[in-house]
Amino acid sequence: MKVVVQVKLTPSPEVATALEATLRSCNDAANWLSLRAQDREEDRDRTRKALQSFAYAELKARGLSAQPALHVIRKVADAYSTRKANLKAGNYGRKDSKRYQRIADNPVRFRADAAQSYDDRCLSWQYDAGTVSIWTTAGRIRGVPFVGLPGAVKTLAEYRRGETDLVHRDGIWCLIATCEVPAADLNTEPDGFLGVDLGIANIATTSDEGEPFAGEKLNKYRRRQIRIRAELQARGTRSAKRKLKKRACREARHATHINHVISKRIVAAAERTGRGIGLEDLTGIRERVRFAKPQRVALHSWAFAQLAAFVKYKAARAGVPFVQVDPAYTSQMCSWCGHTEKANRPTQELFACRSCGVVAHADHNAARNIAVRAEHVWAAVNQPHAADTSGAPAASAAPQGSRS
Repeated sequence: MKVVVQVKLTPSPEVATALEATLRSCNDAANWLSLRAQDREEDRDRTRKALQSFAYAELKARGLSAQPALHVIRKVADAYSTRKANLKAGNYGRKDSKRYQRIADNPVRFRADAAQSYDDRCLSWQYDAGTVSIWTTAGRIRGVPFVGLPGAVKTLAEYRRGETDLVHRDGIWCLIATCEVPAADLNTEPDGFLGVDLGIANIATTSDEGEPFAGEKLNKYRRRQIRIRAELQARGTRSAKRKLKKRACREARHATHINHVISKRIVAAAERTGRGIGLEDLTGIRERVRFAKPQRVALHSWAFAQLAAFVKYKAARAGVPFVQVDPAYTSQMCSWCGHTEKANRPTQELFACRSCGVVAHADHNAARNIAVRAEHVWAAVNQPHAADTSGAPAASAAPQGSRS
């Protein structure tokens, strides 16, 4: 399985200047080549081979070495392939729309500090010394120190494969590499599933009894960030825009940290008890579901897809089965008797079955339903002869909430 590992470079001011000049030169060359690619009428004339045939010599003349020149050609060709796929898929609107025409008729642009790929000929690692040797337009620079978590450095040393990206973000230099980490042996006979309900009031709630993950404390943080963003947007000054950009990066890092913590705890709980993990599939939820304005703000302010991706890859590394299920009616179905009714959920947090009278936390009830559905999905795939895909919970399950 592929795992992305990031370490931080700590270059001296002179080395940082050389790295900045290198990114600028590479992206200037990419923009020059992008203009030439846009002028070519056929898509087949924008492939790597077609672009290399006329641009390689010019890129070398611009001060790029052989491998960096090839990386620039590939970056431009891949950008046009991605644009073609998005245009064809309708991601930029209909063909007669202004947005479609604007994107199709203008060349792809690259920022001056956009990331640049390095292969092993241009960048080498000295893991024991904690340094790298890297190509720049000013020549090869050796002994550039890097820092990272011990586990990340160990993963790099053992499993790094392919290229490494040099990234300059918010004044910080990073190297991002892909590692091919062997997955653990999958537990093919899990002892049930741990259901996970994702939500707005509570980011994640499991089918086990216990407190939900990242509840009121995180919501206070999010509300504060929303209020500060609104104040800065109302000002509209240059300094306010700079602060908005800085805060956006800080919020993204905070969300990533919280998602890592939550996913690690979920996977650890499932691994410890020999169970699999069932997660609701929220793909396209922003387009499918209609929310009130305050809920829309909360929904768009959290990376649920990132949390699901973290749970998935951590589960694979631990050998824990992972399935995603349809979340339809999980919040309205009683996980004890199976009765489904909208009135079963009178408030955001309360679930009260109108049939059997069980009272429970709404998210916990939904997580129990997700756990049952995950078992049926797993059985349908791995034990099709014995699978019951109805998705309905067993009516005889012992209730764990209070009855009214």
